[in-house]
Amino acid sequence: MAGRDAEIEKPLGGATKMGKVPKMAKVKNKAPAELQITAEQLLREAKERELEIVPPPPKQKIQDEEELRDFQMRKRKNFEDAIRKNRSVLSNWIKYATWEESQGVLDRARSVYERALDVDHRNIGLWLKYTEMEMRSKQVNHARNLWDRAVTILPRANQFWYKYTYMEEMLNNIPGCRAVFERWMEWEPDEQPWLTYIKFELRYKELDRARRIYEKFVFVHPDNKNWIRFARFEESHGFINSARLIYERAVEFFGEEHMEEKLFIAFAKFEENQKEHDRARVIYKYALDNMEKENCTELFKAYTIHEKKFGERSGIENVILSKRKFQYEEEVKENPMNYDAWFDYIRLVESEGNVDVIRETYERAIANVPPSKEKHYWRRYIYLWINYAIYEELEANDMERARQVYRAALDLLPHKRFTFAKLWLLYAQFEIRQKDVGTARRALGSALGKCPKAKIFRGYIDMEIQLREFTRCRTLYEKFLEFNPENVQTWMKFAELETLLGDVERARALYELAIGQPRLDMPEILWKAYIDFEIEQEETDRARDLYKRLLTRTQHVKVWLSFAQFELQVEHEDRLEEARHVYEEANKKLRQGGEKEERLMLLEAWRQFEKESGSQSTINVVEKLMPRRVKKRRKIQSEDGSDQGWEEYFEYIFPEDEADKPNLKLLAMAKMWKKNKDQQQDEEVSTETREDGATEVITEEERRAEETRSREENPDADDQDIANESDSDDEE
Repeated sequence: MAGRDAEIEKPLGGATKMGKVPKMAKVKNKAPAELQITAEQLLREAKERELEIVPPPPKQKIQDEEELRDFQMRKRKNFEDAIRKNRSVLSNWIKYATWEESQGVLDRARSVYERALDVDHRNIGLWLKYTEMEMRSKQVNHARNLWDRAVTILPRANQFWYKYTYMEEMLNNIPGCRAVFERWMEWEPDEQPWLTYIKFELRYKELDRARRIYEKFVFVHPDNKNWIRFARFEESHGFINSARLIYERAVEFFGEEHMEEKLFIAFAKFEENQKEHDRARVIYKYALDNMEKENCTELFKAYTIHEKKFGERSGIENVILSKRKFQYEEEVKENPMNYDAWFDYIRLVESEGNVDVIRETYERAIANVPPSKEKHYWRRYIYLWINYAIYEELEANDMERARQVYRAALDLLPHKRFTFAKLWLLYAQFEIRQKDVGTARRALGSALGKCPKAKIFRGYIDMEIQLREFTRCRTLYEKFLEFNPENVQTWMKFAELETLLGDVERARALYELAIGQPRLDMPEILWKAYIDFEIEQEETDRARDLYKRLLTRTQHVKVWLSFAQFELQVEHEDRLEEARHVYEEANKKLRQGGEKEERLMLLEAWRQFEKESGSQSTINVVEKLMPRRVKKRRKIQSEDGSDQGWEEYFEYIFPEDEADKPNLKLLAMAKMWKKNKDQQQDEEVSTETREDGATEVITEEERRAEETRSREENPDADDQDIANESDSDDEE
């Protein structure tokens, strides 16, 4: 070792190589110091110290062996002192052993490592440093012994096993490496060591050994992905039957309780790659039938893609149906009261045609009874029962079961609060189709007794009419009118029935009773029906009397127009005179009422009548009665009484009304005289002369002010195009 240069190393401070930080002294006095140092001062001092040039430590060259021994003794003394001070700091041991290795004294380095292992034999880094030293020195047996000791003491430290097997393989000691792997596998490590062992065997083409390792691996780590790895290993090496057998073993191993979609997708894709599309389809269907729907999302997608690639139209539809069933299941599970989702789900199930499944779905749906007794919560729900009964009758052809469904639905309803007439009528019609008229009548009679409704009455009456039981129809109409005498339609239908039966007097009596009721919902329809009835019976005088009786109750313009049209259509010589007389009477009555719009409508209809059937003289008479339309203004006031400006409106002025107001013309003439007088005064003022002989001209603003004042005196004269009442009277 003489002549070797050696450098005096600087002692290491701060954190050690092992990552341990020396303990910091605790600060007892945490009060602020009297003299505060700013951050700026700290930065300035740090910068100044950087500028100081620190000379490097001097290098010492060793010239002879004695000087080398002296240097080694001093270094060993320093290392021993550091170890003696703190034996638990393993970085000191590693530095010591590394230095001894650098000096080429392996025995001393081994001794240091052994002493360090006595201190902490569970330190993985220490074992790795020790074995790496032996391998660098090509001491294979020493390294092998160390690995054996390490894996015996720390069998769960995978680093030792990886390094040990790597060393043996690098030494081309394949049996020894395999023996190490076998020892390792006895401890049942994680998945990666097993896969490393398998890759090792595959590197040397030992397929049988790799297969045996896989057999142990899938039982030590029974996960789906490991079974899939095993099957793909067999497939990749061309053992198709073995791969299929492994997939089947995996499905059997996990059973129906621990099924996962990844295994079935892999199995189906394997069969798909082997062109076994029927097998793949069976696998998909088996998984979808036995797994929970929420865990089959990816399985549905894979099945859909498979069917689109290799399936027929029916297969694709089945996949889509299954997917939609899963969606509907999720919806009804989230909200059982979502009846629209139940309707869609049932419709989908009915398209498949499985009777048991359809009935089960209906039973599940109708089990979700609305919690509230309010009718609007039941409106959608009751259709589940109706659809169920219709399905049993039309599709399943089970009449007794359909009857049970109807009766169960009727028993479920709280009839004291509300009922559904549609359900009662459907049940009665069902019994009629079964030729059980008595049961149908009892059902509708029970409905009228529990909760009478107009719709039930009408449905019951229609049923009896179809059965030609007119006596029962009369009885039902009487009960209906007792229940609701204000309903005009009921009176009219009853009278129409009597008319069809040929009993005119009975129908007329019904109409008389109807118009004599104190309250009716639509009396105008009833009167019109009564009049039309008399006209159909060619009872002109009775119809005319009805018009006159109606006009004693109302003076509506449409009644007068209908009366005039009636007189015009009656076949007799004086029909034009009678119609004209009706128009005249109507004009007088409406004039008394003061409804100008209705009077205008009447006069227009009268004028049209005269144009079609009258002469020029009669047309002129009506034209003289036509009103003039005048534009006027009026103030707009808000709810609080404040002015909101002016608005324009049109008013109709009838000549007959003006004739009744003689003073109106006199007042208009007085306004016109005052207006003319004001204009003359304005002309005199405008021609006045100044003292200097010049003529003063009235400004445009003054003229506009005068015009505004004159307008305020006559507000109706604001529009020059439309004459007001006073202007028109003046011109006349």
